[in-house]
Amino acid sequence: MSDLTAQNDLPDNIDKPIVNKINLDDAPILKAGITSTKSPRDLYEFVDKQLLPLLQNVPGVGQVNIIGGDEREIQVNIDQDKLNAYGLGIAQVTDAISKANQSFPAGSIETRNQQMSIQFDANVVSIAQISNLIVLQKPNAGSVYLKDIAEVVDGTAKTTAINHINGIPSIGVQIVKQSDANAVDVSEKVKKKFTEIEGQYKSENLKFAVASDQSIYTLRAADGVMEDLGLAVLIVGVVMLAFLHSFRSSMFVLVALPSSIVPTFIAMYALGFSLNLMTLMAMSLVVGILVDDSIVVLENIYRHLEMGSDKQKAALEGRSEIGFTAIAITLVDVVVFLPIAFAGGIIGSLLQEFSLVVVFSTLMSLFVSFTVTPLLASKFGKIEKLNEKSLWGKLNLGFEHFLDLLKEDYGKLLTIALAKKRYLLSGVIVLIIGAVALIPLGFIGGAFVPSADQSEVLISLELAPSASLYQTNMLTQQAEKLIMAQPEVTHEFSSIGFVTGGVAGTTNNSNLAEITISMVDKSKRKISAEDFGIRMQEQLSKVIPGAKVTASPTSITGGANSAPIQIAIKGIDLKAVRMVAEEYKKMVTSVPGTRFVELSVKDQKPQVEINLDRQKMTMLEIDASQVGAALQNAFIGNDKSKFKQSGNEYKILIGLDSFDRSNIDDVKNLSFTNSNGQTFLLSQFADVAEGLGETVLQRIDRLGSITVNANVAGRPSGSVADDIKAKAAKIVLPEGVSIEYLGDVKNQGDAFGSLGFALVVAIVLVYLVMVALYENAVYPFVVLFSIPVALIGALLALALTMQTLNIFSMIGLIMLLGLVSKNAILIVDFTNHLKSEGHPVKVALVEAGKERLRPILMTTLAMIFGMLPIAVAAGAGAEIKNGMAWVIIGGLTSSMLLTLFVVPSMYLIIDHLLDRFSKKKADKKNLQLKPQH
Repeated sequence: MSDLTAQNDLPDNIDKPIVNKINLDDAPILKAGITSTKSPRDLYEFVDKQLLPLLQNVPGVGQVNIIGGDEREIQVNIDQDKLNAYGLGIAQVTDAISKANQSFPAGSIETRNQQMSIQFDANVVSIAQISNLIVLQKPNAGSVYLKDIAEVVDGTAKTTAINHINGIPSIGVQIVKQSDANAVDVSEKVKKKFTEIEGQYKSENLKFAVASDQSIYTLRAADGVMEDLGLAVLIVGVVMLAFLHSFRSSMFVLVALPSSIVPTFIAMYALGFSLNLMTLMAMSLVVGILVDDSIVVLENIYRHLEMGSDKQKAALEGRSEIGFTAIAITLVDVVVFLPIAFAGGIIGSLLQEFSLVVVFSTLMSLFVSFTVTPLLASKFGKIEKLNEKSLWGKLNLGFEHFLDLLKEDYGKLLTIALAKKRYLLSGVIVLIIGAVALIPLGFIGGAFVPSADQSEVLISLELAPSASLYQTNMLTQQAEKLIMAQPEVTHEFSSIGFVTGGVAGTTNNSNLAEITISMVDKSKRKISAEDFGIRMQEQLSKVIPGAKVTASPTSITGGANSAPIQIAIKGIDLKAVRMVAEEYKKMVTSVPGTRFVELSVKDQKPQVEINLDRQKMTMLEIDASQVGAALQNAFIGNDKSKFKQSGNEYKILIGLDSFDRSNIDDVKNLSFTNSNGQTFLLSQFADVAEGLGETVLQRIDRLGSITVNANVAGRPSGSVADDIKAKAAKIVLPEGVSIEYLGDVKNQGDAFGSLGFALVVAIVLVYLVMVALYENAVYPFVVLFSIPVALIGALLALALTMQTLNIFSMIGLIMLLGLVSKNAILIVDFTNHLKSEGHPVKVALVEAGKERLRPILMTTLAMIFGMLPIAVAAGAGAEIKNGMAWVIIGGLTSSMLLTLFVVPSMYLIIDHLLDRFSKKKADKKNLQLKPQH
């Protein structure tokens, strides 16, 4: 509604404003060049009138952009001298053509039998008819025809954009999908439509050359995730086999994977989710989680079998005994991811599907562990007798002997740790502080998202503001020759005069060009997309002197990476804003890691300035709106009238002949006619002079602004931003001028804020789940103490592998919250069970630790080894998931080693505090009951 209100406040004679809601799905998913033996004008007409509707009707296509081509246009080129000679103004010509070229319904008539509509049609039907239109009818002086003052030409519109595909002139097509459509599906359908059209127009050699296709990267990344998923399943199976010594028992656990994943696919279909990078990555990450419940249940069932129970009794008692713990560890995983699933903003759009897939598959794994796993154990479960003479038996017996020794040694170490718990906890606290200190010390950089190599780079060229489209095209062709000579390049797609604004829309400027470079897969080249862009920027800057060249690899959103560093300087006084912007530009340039530092507002452009004399205008009976309209009609042209032919509609552009709009004198000599029929020149009531004007006017929060943009190379953007902020603190801002950080800095702050809040909510929910299950508000704190321990390994893993702290590694930290809590729950739950049987607390803790060591090792090692393929992956999309996997591996490793000692120690401390509190409360009660003498 606010957009409509603003539109109503604007003048009637301006073009309709373009209002874009920034959306991650608004970047083109496919770019193609169209070539043919048709003439340029015929090819454009085919694309515009026939191809465009076909592509727009492809399911899932939201928008189709056409770049370049020769558009048919009927041009009325007015001769200024002849116009002056007849005492006419350009407005009279426009009005005459408009009135003579009309078509509209004029009502209807009714007879007894039927009703007939009346269609008024006064459209011109030929160029000759347009030329013979009467512009002015003078009594006793004859008529002035349009052909007397203007030349009518069936020509082509002024070229505002040019497109090349691999250096060959073409018409460019950009496909933008609908927000709810699947990019891979839409891309495949569009390419299929291309093939169909090529077949229909073989005789005219119509060809579609696809230069950029985002679905290729998505499919490669999805294939990579599927490989990770397969390897993770295989590794988990091997871990199960090592601990259970039986293919039969391992299969009981592995059945949980398809039994949980298949229903998850059904839920995804019901919710409208697609198999994309995020959902597949969620599947690969939860492989270890999906077998956790079945491992815990099956391990307890086998414990009862070893105690002499029959299969059915062991299955029932084993599941019932451990059911409470299984519910607890599952709900912990669920409540950890629920806050992310319902987060808003960019985090919600990126991670909602990811989180809900984890939640649903985890719930299904609980259901499977309570139904399928006990069923299989009750029917087919048995204690495997190992043959000491076979190699398999020897290996398993050796492994069991190792586990028994490990269990006994762990029991002894835990007894010592409980006796020295203060020293243990002090040492752990020091390790936690040291791990967290890695971030401010610079060992772990920050970023919004990890830089992903999608084998695509976008080159932007900017010439002087006064450069013509012809000049920009000539220099772009030089750039194309250099680019196509590079062995890493497969395709290039050039748009001259038409550039994308990221997800914010497109821009037409004659001095700008954009080249999308598609490269061979990263496995087939030695240089990264980012380094290739830097190399091209350096080489092109030498080939095209005076041009500003920037290079950006394609981002995970499908568009070009916008500058990660963006600092908006805002204020009322534009001179002060520009001064501060220049100072910030110098400062940002001096920060290590910054490249291509530019201002959003370009150099000023020459312009003609017109200052009206209001008093003279009043005397001459000419108003300002009349002047403005005439100037627009003369030098831009009026194309509101249309020429219809063969069912198609073409613009009629009315304006001054190009000869009469070539210098400032043509502006001064523009004629105007008042209501009395008197004609005057613009110079008679206005001062016309040359000046300089801004090429772009930028406003943020209704204030004039200039943004300092910078790319980053060789360092994490978060670290660079911290250095910039430190230097910015020393710059004194004039009164009325303020700064605001945008780009990745803002996105990272917003995302970390959302994820941080989700982390806090998750911790609170984990605590509440524990309170509800334990019916105690104190012991759940023991479980929560396992969380900081995971930070030690997680942050150390990030530092050692040189990964950044980004939204995906943050997701790894949140996932750790649920994973490490499971181990603590296993220990705490069994300790409570042993205490209820009358065991002393220290004995209960040691026995619980020893008894739960095996399932803790099984579940943790299954998750750690299951994460390894993801951590070391190097294919498409690997950069997104590497950091997340290393966080989980590092966090689980430190948690596995330390939780086994920290949790029992904290349990003992809290138990002693509770006993002391209970004794004090009992003593106070006894004192109150003691009789008074």
